Amino acid sequence: MPSRPKLVLVGQLSKFPWVFEAAERAGIDLILVPRGDDTMEAAARARAVVELLPLDVEGDPDGALSRLVARYRREPFGGIMAANEQAVPFTARAARELGLPGLSEEAAVAVRDKRSMRRHLLEAGLGTPGFVVLDDPDHWAEALSLRFPVVVKPVSGHASFGVIRVDSKDGLEPAVVRTWQLVEAHRGADDGLAAQTGVLVEEYLDGPEISAESLVYRGQVRVCAISWKGELTGPYFQETTLRAPAQLPAEILAATEAEVIGAHHAFGVTEGTTHTELRLVGGVRPVLLEMAARIGGGGYMAHFAHVAGGIDLAAEALRIHLGRAPRCWGQEAVPAGHVAVYQVPVGTGGRVERIHGLDSVRADPRVDYVVQTAGPGTRLPPFPDFAGYPVIVISRHGSDAEAEAYREHLARTLYVEYEDQG
Repeated sequence: MPSRPKLVLVGQLSKFPWVFEAAERAGIDLILVPRGDDTMEAAARARAVVELLPLDVEGDPDGALSRLVARYRREPFGGIMAANEQAVPFTARAARELGLPGLSEEAAVAVRDKRSMRRHLLEAGLGTPGFVVLDDPDHWAEALSLRFPVVVKPVSGHASFGVIRVDSKDGLEPAVVRTWQLVEAHRGADDGLAAQTGVLVEEYLDGPEISAESLVYRGQVRVCAISWKGELTGPYFQETTLRAPAQLPAEILAATEAEVIGAHHAFGVTEGTTHTELRLVGGVRPVLLEMAARIGGGGYMAHFAHVAGGIDLAAEALRIHLGRAPRCWGQEAVPAGHVAVYQVPVGTGGRVERIHGLDSVRADPRVDYVVQTAGPGTRLPPFPDFAGYPVIVISRHGSDAEAEAYREHLARTLYVEYEDQG
């Protein structure tokens, strides 16, 4: 009987089940490199995990690579895949060192650093807002030349961490300082947020947000699902809901696919999976905000693609990183319905006393997943800082209207009560 393929999965939190479940479906064994904010006990219990390989990817990347190479020489594995932002450059470097499929190191830098992304988009002639890069918070006045409102954000990060809309020139300096302080506070922490110092200030684009989930195999890009995120106007950009498939005219969907594919070529992304966020300027013109060379949402965007797009994106991504052609390349996708996520807002932040409405959500037949990441006693900082959403609910529906109605129901009934709220 042939042995099952093994793949090193770097930085996937064990509480997020989607990639682990996909590995089981695909018959792939996982060697998990746990994230620093995970526990070894929980990581060892994750599905499809046959081995834990603790590596200090962020604090000691050279030492981590040496240990990984030594592990490969003892018993070769077939591939390596990044599961969070900070793991992307390390994983690309490791793939090159071991001769495994993956991003080039240049592409890993391009998609990890928003400064690089903006420059590559400009060079490729793709849409991008006006921007200024600040390498020192004292140089904030360099961004006064931009058209206001503007958005201040870290050069690397995710989940709207440190992202602030500024409507007037008077608010620019405090926003830059605030974002810079948040980046410095998270530097060196293995939470996938702030790997690099630096701030990007870019002109605000007016219009709803959407996201696209894609597979890339030997340079060929397939957009598997497009999701609707809605109007995110700031001043902070806490993302509470997505729905898929996005209910958009065919010409806008086609323009979005063209923009996403063009961005892959501009960044040199030729292998793996990506999560791309865009704004529809004026509600019609897609402009790329950022791209991540990983599965979005800690893995749950793979479930979106599976239900709404009919493609088992996580399983296909694992196959690509093993050097295998994705099965969907020769198959017509068969969507299974409408899917939605509701991430319970952090709100004012504080120490969690309890979360209202969880029991009824867990019992609801429309719900596919309830992932609770915080409980009583957990301290959650308010945006623009970020420590995770306390609860993630993923549900399945017969129509987009039903998905939106359920989101409105959850917004009324599922919420966090903090200790200082009485």
